[in-house]
Amino acid sequence: MADEKLKELVKEKYGQAALRVTSGGSSCCGAAPSRGECDPITSNIYATGETAELPAEAVAASLGCGNPTALAELRPGETVLDLGSGGGIDVLLSARRVGPAGKAYGLDMTDEMLALARANQRKAGVTNVEFLKGEIENVPLPDGSVDVVISNCVINLSADKDRVLAEAFRVLKPGGRFAVSDVVVRGAVPPAIRRSVELWIGCVAGALEEREYRDKLAGAGFEAIDVEPTRVYRVDDAREFLAGSGIDADAIAREVDGKFMSAFVRARKPR
Repeated sequence: MADEKLKELVKEKYGQAALRVTSGGSSCCGAAPSRGECDPITSNIYATGETAELPAEAVAASLGCGNPTALAELRPGETVLDLGSGGGIDVLLSARRVGPAGKAYGLDMTDEMLALARANQRKAGVTNVEFLKGEIENVPLPDGSVDVVISNCVINLSADKDRVLAEAFRVLKPGGRFAVSDVVVRGAVPPAIRRSVELWIGCVAGALEEREYRDKLAGAGFEAIDVEPTRVYRVDDAREFLAGSGIDADAIAREVDGKFMSAFVRARKPR
């Protein structure tokens, strides 16, 4: 499938997710919209204390696979960029961590998600936040303008991950940090999963193999690269994220047992 076609499908899927939240429903990372808690990818990521002061719509729109704001060790006064910011939950949490002297940018290509995120910002009363429309392959910020790049289960959706990582490297200041949550693969993946666009949009099939992720980061210029598993998906999880995909879940579940994981991927731009 052509990159632009895939991008349009992703945009459509996540636009629909935003509209479901706006109308009082819940969003879901996976292919089957009936999965109430979006298990196993997106459930139980944030502590109750973290989200207690956020708008319910920001929490409902969470489509991530980790909590990069907690793991990135954000500091007061820093400037943070969230690639694929969705409903804005990680941007709002980042804004709280960097404080009034810092700033948090959210970048998203989906109009419906941007509208939802800006509404959530107004409800939260947060002023050190700006949501930008654009693509993670072409970030609308100048070179060396941010201290930290975060992202939550979005880079795997891009068909041009080398470009995404090059853009992250470009906008970071010297010594800046790349700190993202993403779905990562260990070992070979059955071709049926790679061919499934629904699973790609559902943040599974586009995932990089761990060694390939490390190599791409190094190729972009990053150093101090680390991939830390935060949740490894087992057979029962595989049945859940294959449900509704058109793939025989029972036939393929054991082939993916333990191969998919949510991971915290970190790296640094040299000083």
